[in-house]
Amino acid sequence: MIDYQNGIYAFDAGYVRPLLAAIHLIESEGRAAFVDTANFEVMPQALAALEARGLRPESVDYVILTHIHLDHAGGAGVMMETFPNAKLVVHPRGTRHMVEPSKLMAGVEGVYGQERARRMYGKLIPIPAERIIEAHDNTVLKLGARELLCIDAPGHAKHHIAIVDRKTSGIFTGDTFGISYRELDVDGKPLIFPSSTPIQFDPDEMRASIERMLSFNPDAVYLTHFSRLAPPVELGRQVLALLDRYVEIALAASEDEDKAERIRDGLTRLLLDEAHRHGCRLSDQAILDIWHLDLELNAQGLAYWLEAQDAG
Repeated sequence: MIDYQNGIYAFDAGYVRPLLAAIHLIESEGRAAFVDTANFEVMPQALAALEARGLRPESVDYVILTHIHLDHAGGAGVMMETFPNAKLVVHPRGTRHMVEPSKLMAGVEGVYGQERARRMYGKLIPIPAERIIEAHDNTVLKLGARELLCIDAPGHAKHHIAIVDRKTSGIFTGDTFGISYRELDVDGKPLIFPSSTPIQFDPDEMRASIERMLSFNPDAVYLTHFSRLAPPVELGRQVLALLDRYVEIALAASEDEDKAERIRDGLTRLLLDEAHRHGCRLSDQAILDIWHLDLELNAQGLAYWLEAQDAG
């Protein structure tokens, strides 16, 4: 477990591969909240994190979902079963899918295929509506002596929130601010990329959300993929510049029959070019192995966005 010395802790969810998904634990005056849940296999790590802080399952007041994609929300049901006092905090657009997750699971199966989706996420556990707090824009949660401000943060998904910890000025950004894998760090400097995962990616909304996060002048951002980055201002500029490149790559493929494949090729070249410029010491194949799933999903998301533009 990573201790950031400010009441915020991160641990590896053990989801798919090491250092892919971080779960954050926030502690204040003996009360606790988890931000994001990975999948149904997360409980050993979550309980170990509580024990390491001298906390019990009864100490958890909130399980907060930045959004309901299942690498963030797949473990919500099992967490809520285990933490008797907890409320689930989720964007209003996500509530019905947490109460009745069958359509959510069907959508994931459409992306990954049924066998792979069930292997990754198991059976989703419904959560009673009375245990859910809908995090409308500017909802404030009290956690011990801390205040957690939930803000609407679309762009990656319409059901996405970010959480501003007013005590530390840190922001838990889910996927809207981007993703950054520690294996590509060079001398402590991260490489960050936007996440345009299907099916609700919107570059204009993503830009507005990132700019709003930066308006809080955060001292750090806490990404689900993977954890704390600082200082955020320059990283935000990098994400916004790359977001423009994503749009250019997508528009260049607008006349292609297989848009997703053409976009994936463009994103692959962009990733490798940026990694080389960054000074990454990994081989191209190692970089592509780490980013394989993201390249596929980002390309799909951009292709969906193009189709939506055409339909509009």
